[in-house]
Formats: sequence, C-alpha cells, structure tokens
Amino acid sequence: MSDDLYVGFDLSTQQIKVIAINSKLEPILQAYVEFDVDTPEYKTHKGVYTNPELNEVFAPVAMWIKAFDILLGKMQAAGLNFANVRSISGAGQQHGSVFWSAEAERLLASLNPDFPLEPQLSPKAFSHDMSPNWQDHSTADECDYLEQKVGGAEILAHITGSKTHHRFTGPQILRVRHRHPSRYEDTARISLVSSFFASLLLGAIAPLDVSDVCGMNLWDIPNEKFDEEIIQLVAGGGEDEKTELLHKLGKVEPDGGKNLGPINDYYVKRYGFSKDCTITPITGDNPATILALPLRPLDVIVSLGTSTTLLVSTPVYKTSPSYHMFSHPTSKGLYMGMLCYCNGSLAREKVRDEINAVKPSSHASDVWASFNEAALSVPPLGTTARGQKKLGIYFPLPEIVPDCKAGTWRFISDGNGLHEARNEWDIPLADARAILESQNLSMRLRAGPLLSSTGQPRRVYVVGGGSRNPAICQVTGEVLGPSEGVYRLELSNACALGSAYKALWAVQRKVIKEGVYESFEDFLSERWDEKTMINSVDVGYRSGVWEKYGAALAAFNEAEKFAANS
Repeated sequence: MSDDLYVGFDLSTQQIKVIAINSKLEPILQAYVEFDVDTPEYKTHKGVYTNPELNEVFAPVAMWIKAFDILLGKMQAAGLNFANVRSISGAGQQHGSVFWSAEAERLLASLNPDFPLEPQLSPKAFSHDMSPNWQDHSTADECDYLEQKVGGAEILAHITGSKTHHRFTGPQILRVRHRHPSRYEDTARISLVSSFFASLLLGAIAPLDVSDVCGMNLWDIPNEKFDEEIIQLVAGGGEDEKTELLHKLGKVEPDGGKNLGPINDYYVKRYGFSKDCTITPITGDNPATILALPLRPLDVIVSLGTSTTLLVSTPVYKTSPSYHMFSHPTSKGLYMGMLCYCNGSLAREKVRDEINAVKPSSHASDVWASFNEAALSVPPLGTTARGQKKLGIYFPLPEIVPDCKAGTWRFISDGNGLHEARNEWDIPLADARAILESQNLSMRLRAGPLLSSTGQPRRVYVVGGGSRNPAICQVTGEVLGPSEGVYRLELSNACALGSAYKALWAVQRKVIKEGVYESFEDFLSERWDEKTMINSVDVGYRSGVWEKYGAALAAFNEAEKFAANS
C-alpha cells in the first residue's frame, strides 16, 4: 500500500461505505458499516425511522457521525496507510438535509483528536437532530403550494430540472419552517447530506455541490443560481427572510474537481492522514454513480438498490415532470437525466418472500431461486394462448413516479382493453416476472425522450445488489433492449467507486489552459480497462421481444394512471 491513494465514501440509506483506489484505478480497500447492525443503539430499521401517520421517513444525524468513526477504525484495522491518501471525495444520499446550529462552525473547527467525532458534535452542532430521508412523503401541502405559486409542474421542471417532489429539499425546508419554526430560526446553515459529509472532513461548513444542489427544487439550472422567487416562497416574509435563507444555504461550488482545502487537522492527528490530503466536493449518490463508468451517448445506468434508478448522461437540457435533470457533477455543458423510484429492492423482496412462503427454494443458499424460476418460466408479459397479457403495479411504499399511494394492482390487457385481473392471475408466482417487467416498463416509458428517436439505449450498465440476479438482468435486457447488451459493473459500490475516481481526477487532471481542465470522461477513458471492470450479463435486444414490450407501453401507462387515481 505504498502507492498514492484516492478515497471515495458513500453515505447511503442503510450503510456508509468506502473504496480506496490507486492511480491505476485498482481497488486497494473496501469496507462498510451497516447502521442497523453496527450502531444498534439508534434502533433504526433499514437505516431510518418512520412515522406512518405523517408519512415521515428520517434518520438521526448523530448515527451517521458515529458510523463514520467506526468506518475509519475499520479502515485503520485493515492496514490502510492514511498518510498515502492524497484526495478524498464522496457521495451522499440525495435530498436529505442537515440543519446546523450557530455553534456548528466553532465545534467543527475545534475537534479534539483524543475523542471520537459524535460526542463532540451531537447534539450541540445541530438545530434539528433528524434528516428527512428520500423516502419521506410528508410534504404534499408544501409541494402543491410551490408548484401552484410558480405556475405549474412544467415551469418548475424547466427552472429546477424537476417538478416538486416530496423528498426534495426545498419542500422539506418549507415544512420544517412551518412545523418547527423555532428549529428553523435556530438554524445557522443548511447542508445536503453530501456537503454535510464534506463539512465533517474539512472542519468547516462546505459549499453545496453543483449537481446535488439540483435535487432541491431551489436551483435555477439554466442560469446557474438559486431562483429568488422560489427562495422567497420557501423563506416566507420579505427580503430579509429571503436573504436569510440564501445565507443558510451558502455558496454552490461549480467545479466538481475543486480543491476545497486540506483535511481537518483532527484526522491528521487521530488517524495519521497527511496534512496535504485534499477534500474534493462530495456529490449526490446518483451523480456519483454515473462517474463509475466512462459513459458514452445512449448509455444508461440502472441502479438496482433500495431504490431503482435510471441514469443517463446527455448534452441536452430537456425537461419534463416525468423525470429529473441535474447538472453533471464534473462536466460543464453535460446534464444527468434521472428516474428514481422508491420501490426498488424492497418491492422485489416482498414478492420473493411471498413466493418462498408457498414454494420454498430447493437451494438453501439462494433465497431468489424460486423467484427466478417463476420469472423465467413464462413468456414476456405472461402472454397466454388467447393473447392475454399481464401487467402489474407493485408499490409497498408510496411511489414517486407516478405519484401514487402504496398498493398492488394487477391487470389483464387484451383485445377488449385493460381491466383489473380476477381469476386470470396465479398469485404470487405470476408476480415474479410481472414486477420486473413493471419496473422496467416504467423506466422505458419515461426514459425514451432522453435517448434516441427510437428510445433504444446502446448499452445498459446495471449496478447495485440486484445486478447479481440473472433473472433481473435478463428481464431488464428484454424490456429496455440495449443494442449492445447489458453489463454489470464488477465492483459492488458504484457510488463510492465513482467518488474515488472523482478524487483521483481532481488531483491528476491536466490543465488545458488557464481555468480549463481535462474532462472527467477523457481522463477516465484513458485509464479504463473494460475487460476487468465490467462483465456482460445479458444480450439485451431480442428481435420481436423489445417491440412486443413497446406495443404494451400504452396499456402500461393506462395501468399506472389507474393506480395513481385509485
């Protein structure tokens, strides 16, 4: 471990993870801390608390700090030489917000290396000890208010890249101001999870990241500034309140490779980091994911984790209330298109468990065996000899896209149109293929405008836990139909990996001319070894199959509308 090292962290919903790489992109160390297991005193379930009565989902900020302490200890125990780390970047779960108190700056700047982080910062550094989570659905009133005042979903999407969403930080701040006015008043600064993490490393409040700030419904993406009308709506009152909120939010760093400063002396003395180790802006988990691959036009990443997410890099700023647009985390002039669904692995696991209850797996070590067998033993759309097709909607959690309450709906599509299934459905076995098709049809329905005129991607890269499941990969390939196939990123954590690549690029990028640097894409492509980094997992496009799913999109769209209006 004598090489220079570059570290990427990922503060996600259920874990905090890390990858350290060398300058050849080779992974040197991977480690993680699982919140429910390693910090049991907080009594979270899958990393969060829930309040179903108010549709709230949130996490204790102190738990993240303690988990970071534990992770650094694991890295040290694994033999990582912190003195060799030249740069650190990271990823934070998007849309979460951290409310700092007036004491935060002083406490961050005066950390004592003889003690862990958490007791030095919590609770005094925070005006609000909880961070709203991306699964939160408590801000319906705030979303309606903002959208109405701005002039509708289309206008808001054009300005901020997205229509209002319950989890977005602008509506969440407005709700805190309404529901907890004293906490809002006591808040000196507001960070995203990404800039909160960077603040821990710097020992000072870090600026917001240029890509992650787009997940707030506050940032005017075309004009690269906070939209003052929306800021005024969230802040309430007059000019003084608007100015106060702008101060709470602070600056946005436009350069994803910026040297924000050296690591705080706390880490130098406690863990042996070099004083020359620099901190690079930490971005959101989804923007970090697209940095884990040298994406080319028409390439798509599908993240199969707790949520299901589709990501595409594009030079075109084309907005819609149906999806999200973000500024690219490293490359000015590029944008990230994103679809994000709450119901990812949790929905698939629910169907899996229901199948195992009636048909236990014959492979004790593979809890997915019966699910996969059921999914692949029927034709696309479960089409019967009479031409009936099965379409299902599976939302154990309230969904983001479409905006829909929790529930399960099963439909039959035939020559007579679409109707809810009665006796035509073998429950739960038929649900296995239907849930995979449902998740992919929804992505295909909405991602088309971000791709070519045909809506067909060149490649699909799958990442996250679900990428290890062959049935999930096959159905993804059949529905999305990438012309060059489906590939899996071999390292398990794309967010941390993309962050580590970003840390490396920030230090080693070439200066083209004053103020202009080598692009992240060019930098990574020069060092990328496709043979070792990715693995082909499905052929993708199958003649006739992709077209069959395309013909079912209108019926699926009708099914989603039925569920959303139920």
